[in-house]
Amino acid sequence: MPNTRLNRRTLLKIGPATLVSFLSATCSRSLLTKNTTHQTAQALSPTPACGHDATTPSQTAGPFYTPDSPERQSLLEPGLPGTPVVITGQVLSSQCVPVAGALVDCWHTNNQGEYDNRGYTFRGHQFTDTDGRYRIETIVPGIYPGRTRHFHIKVQAPNQPILTTQLYFPGEPANQGDFLFNPALLMAVDDSDGRKKAAFNFVLETT
Repeated sequence: MPNTRLNRRTLLKIGPATLVSFLSATCSRSLLTKNTTHQTAQALSPTPACGHDATTPSQTAGPFYTPDSPERQSLLEPGLPGTPVVITGQVLSSQCVPVAGALVDCWHTNNQGEYDNRGYTFRGHQFTDTDGRYRIETIVPGIYPGRTRHFHIKVQAPNQPILTTQLYFPGEPANQGDFLFNPALLMAVDDSDGRKKAAFNFVLETT
């Protein structure tokens, strides 16, 4: 875990000032491919799609957000149990333009449904690459009373408002009993090759 922690206000304001070039006319929604030895690669389709005036819905941050998380893509912690999962996707504008240098801040519980409120276990932020892509390597969160499995996420394009939201797993029995659950925030999840992978595109309203 990095020893240097940047000031949160600085993180939310700095970043590349320009967006990269437009996507091709057929804006691809395939972010994650299943690479197996004996099967043809097949793409996952994360939701929501851009280009339909539908931006990613916001949700509450909840009471367990901690600022100044370390900058890192892997949130895995040595010695802590859990099912590994890799989440990938893009940050896009509603016009399908990939947003470079966007902040993606993630936090979640351990596999027992407990948050680390003293340190930065299963917490971290990163910035998207020139194609607006992000990658989070972590574990599947546990559940706690009243909530289904979920990731907390903050996303911010450079010099734009912050989107605070949550991501959910399809097929979870607790989804329907969770008062915050929104099917528009379901990730596309695949574990057919024994490795759990998830995909989601964040679509932001930018000016």
